[in-house]
Amino acid sequence: MVSLSDGEWKIMNQLWEGEATITELKNMLWEETGWDKHIIITMLSRMEKKEAVAHRDGGRAKIFYPLVTKEEVSMQETRGFLQKVYRGSLGMMVNAMVEDQALSEEEIQELYAILEQAKKRNDEGGTRK
Repeated sequence: MVSLSDGEWKIMNQLWEGEATITELKNMLWEETGWDKHIIITMLSRMEKKEAVAHRDGGRAKIFYPLVTKEEVSMQETRGFLQKVYRGSLGMMVNAMVEDQALSEEEIQELYAILEQAKKRNDEGGTRK
């Protein structure tokens, strides 16, 4: 199970687009973060220990690539958030959004479509993880 900090998410989002060297990551993230190469190196080292990324030698520079998919980490983070904030209840989360009037008509229609798709899968014998 890999848990990412906000900064690690920034790096992973770049690596999910394609592998990169430390210098390339620094250049891609500089405008948004102002991070120098030492910060990138420290974060990549931590991410390698978590087994979120790995590297291979690319001549003069190490080339970093992800070991986990965005979908895997996103689902894990979503489950963690739901458990931490709403005791695992999706209904409580949606109700909080409704009570806050934070859902647009378009989002409500999107939720209907998602729920219809889930119902169809369940009716076809799918199971909940």
